Amino acid sequence: MATNFTFGIEEEYFLVDAETKLVVRRAPEAFFKSAAAASRGRISREFLQAQVEVITSPHANMAEARAELRDLRQTVAAVAADHGLGILAAGTHPTAVWSTAVQTPKERYDAVMDDLQMIGQRDMLCGMHVHVEVPDPDGRINVMCRMIPYVPLFLALSTSSPFWQSRRTGLKGYRLAAYDELPRSGLPALFRTKEEFDTYVAALVRSGVIDDSSYIWWAIRPSLNHPTLELRAPDCCTLVEDSIAIAALYRTLARRLTRNPWQNWDLTAVTRAIVVENKWRAQRYGVHGTFVDISGNGAISVAELLEQVLEDVARDAQALGCVNEIQHCRNIVGSGTSADTQLAVFEEAQGRSDNRDHALRAVTDWIAEATLQ
Repeated sequence: MATNFTFGIEEEYFLVDAETKLVVRRAPEAFFKSAAAASRGRISREFLQAQVEVITSPHANMAEARAELRDLRQTVAAVAADHGLGILAAGTHPTAVWSTAVQTPKERYDAVMDDLQMIGQRDMLCGMHVHVEVPDPDGRINVMCRMIPYVPLFLALSTSSPFWQSRRTGLKGYRLAAYDELPRSGLPALFRTKEEFDTYVAALVRSGVIDDSSYIWWAIRPSLNHPTLELRAPDCCTLVEDSIAIAALYRTLARRLTRNPWQNWDLTAVTRAIVVENKWRAQRYGVHGTFVDISGNGAISVAELLEQVLEDVARDAQALGCVNEIQHCRNIVGSGTSADTQLAVFEEAQGRSDNRDHALRAVTDWIAEATLQ
């Protein structure tokens, strides 16, 4: 199945009061038990009690993945409604106050919170993770390294976190500004072999810093428990179609890089530094900004980079049955991301009443509705 580049999607959602759309501090245990039963075990508790995660099955068919992801959202929302709750799919909750967050009781989370302290409590953030299985698990580090230049594009397409603690941040994707406070986050180092990565992990384990590689929270990493390469940079997309489009683009690029080992083989420290800048520009401007061309040819718009990538992966998309899905990335660039819509809803509502709280409520209402479209 690895030759099919099977993939799975994990999405994190905020749990909110069904009426007020305010994030909850604590979620009842009965909700998680009922949701796990209704979803056949495809949900998981997250680091904070105000979050829940859904996990799709591995898929080789995009339509089946779309159907399952939509069903999981509907299922979790239906169970949540029985407990007076709702779900919001976005990188940040517009009005959540991180200082009131309550950690989920779990031994692993206890250790993480003890290590991270306030930074852990600030992790009131929801992302989307895409796992893709590659034919040679030992080759994942090499593919990961050569995937680094595309991380800002995935982030720009997913941006859904323009608000933080009831404030407009000025960024389309604030989530990673907060998440990258964590150690072992951000872009991976330029490791090219499994041996280099294993040496790095072993040094941290022997020193007692981490227990295993699951405590490495890079924007893209090899999974410890699955033979997959896990993309972790994207915000949780509000719209299912956007999630599927980004997953499809990542899947086709994984195939492209696996089958063309010469592509991006010559990345340097300079290249990585440029990608760090591009990652910031994705956070700040979303799909409306420009990137620094890694070849040194000046600026390149997100739309232009996307067209280059779509041309590069055309055959891979055809082989994997992802053509329609990756084309939707053009729609995201043309129409804007969830962040753009949230800001438009906020401005329109504030223009009608000049009441900030009412405008923020309009945003959370839109996210709640669009999550289940």
